[in-house]
Amino acid sequence: MEVRFESSPRETATMNTASLRDNFLVQGLMKPGNISLVYTHYDRVIIGGVVPTGSAIVLPCHEELKAEYFLERRELGIINLGGRGHVLTDDASYSVDKLGCVYLGKGTRNVSFTSEHADQPALFFLMSAPAHAAYPNRHMTKEEAAPVQLGDISTSNRRTIYKYIHLDGMRSCQLVMGLTVLEPGSVWNSVPPHTHTRRMEVYCYFDLDPAHRVMHFMGQPQETRHLVMANLEAVVSPPWSMHFGVGTTNYGFIWGMAGENQVFTDMDPVGIPEVR
Repeated sequence: MEVRFESSPRETATMNTASLRDNFLVQGLMKPGNISLVYTHYDRVIIGGVVPTGSAIVLPCHEELKAEYFLERRELGIINLGGRGHVLTDDASYSVDKLGCVYLGKGTRNVSFTSEHADQPALFFLMSAPAHAAYPNRHMTKEEAAPVQLGDISTSNRRTIYKYIHLDGMRSCQLVMGLTVLEPGSVWNSVPPHTHTRRMEVYCYFDLDPAHRVMHFMGQPQETRHLVMANLEAVVSPPWSMHFGVGTTNYGFIWGMAGENQVFTDMDPVGIPEVR
């Protein structure tokens, strides 16, 4: 498990492209037959990827956690970006189709992952945060996520939002998690730009053609930086940073948050003319 520490706005403003990518971009999450984990000290969130291609892959408990098992003091959100897969726990098995989500609460001792077909493996994206209470384990399909359409084709941001782990969906201690799918002809996400210093956020871009890229904007509103991102890459967004982007084609992205509250609309908008 890779461990990353925080960077302040002051030092981030001095970073070159390589330093920005080293600190905020997460590559190589989806490795066939493997589980990859990154521990970020922004709200002590762990993100990961699991691609089962043979026998079940077990969620390990790393020394860094100082715990008997991974979810001893944590909760976990899981979204599948690939073929049908299965999430197995102490006493249940969840069949998860593409864009389905599973929430596992604090105290779930044993967790493992399998794919229904090795030639079309599941691509499980993981996000975990510390938890102070145990909420029930649940599974939700994308159809059950009460999809909401936002944006307009005239501004190239027509998109559908699926909310899974939130105050009116699958309950959690502090995780908020869902995904957004942009329609053909739309390329802008998370517009208008905003920050929310009460929560950090993670994006994972998916269904992006290998020949295309997303330009992900970050940084303070008057001190922006950008990362060029490919399919199945993730970015860690500090609480002080904006997080929006534009692609060379349409795509989807998982968004996940952890921090002080779970109110989805709690954000500090930034007018587009104010961005520098």
